[in-house]
Amino acid sequence: MTLAPRQPTHRDDQEDRTTTPRTDCVADFAGGLTFEVPDRGESGPAHLLLVLRDGDQKVRLPLTPAGDGLLRAALPSSVDVPEGFWDVYLQTAEGEPRRLSPGVNDLRSLVDRVPAASSERIVVRIPYGTKHGNLTIRSWERSPHAEAGELHIGDGRLEVTARLYGTEPTSGAYVELTDQNGVLNAVRTDLTAHDDGGEVRFTVAYGELRPGHWDLWLRPRGESGPQVRIARLLDDVVDKHPVFVYPRSRAESGHGPVEGEPYYTAHNDLSVTVVAVD
Repeated sequence: MTLAPRQPTHRDDQEDRTTTPRTDCVADFAGGLTFEVPDRGESGPAHLLLVLRDGDQKVRLPLTPAGDGLLRAALPSSVDVPEGFWDVYLQTAEGEPRRLSPGVNDLRSLVDRVPAASSERIVVRIPYGTKHGNLTIRSWERSPHAEAGELHIGDGRLEVTARLYGTEPTSGAYVELTDQNGVLNAVRTDLTAHDDGGEVRFTVAYGELRPGHWDLWLRPRGESGPQVRIARLLDDVVDKHPVFVYPRSRAESGHGPVEGEPYYTAHNDLSVTVVAVD
């Protein structure tokens, strides 16, 4: 849920320096973020430090006075923040980096976000609070990108609408389903491109898939072009898997009856699971 920014209070100004500072975040339409933290009057320069989890990459953002007892830092969409989970710290001249906790995240600009069709690079940064009460940024940077739209459950099939950014489909375009375990052969399905060149539609027939977990890819230029993962990124939901739940649909296959079900992975990529049934 998106909320309006919290107004700073006298309590924020008087926070004990031993507590974890709270940080408000505002997201913009282009994929940038603005951070505000209480100014505790510590001497020397202050920065926000973004640290890639399970990696050694860091991004340092200077904090500057913003009035009303606040310090502000900006993360423009033009700054490279590779895909992953970035933990957020406060770094001052007086001590070691300290983890920040989330205040209010204003994500209204991300709701129903539709970038320009000519966008070659899709940038998504969503701040959220972890189960331990810390502030983390989930980042995606994709070029090209295939944004999953409407999913329609049919009789033994899944009908998908997606929008393509950073490239256009050619006459040789198709959709490819790959086995997550890398054991089963990939399966191709045809697609229909909309007149504007960005929107495509296709159908996944569960009866053509063996039981397993299948990832969905667009091949907009056929075998010789990029393999573009189909995902749902352009909204304010950081983890789609528990939020978007779809029913199973039964189909007959050459190996007996099966049931198929679409789902979003932990990375918000679109996949399908197929199971054998009696």
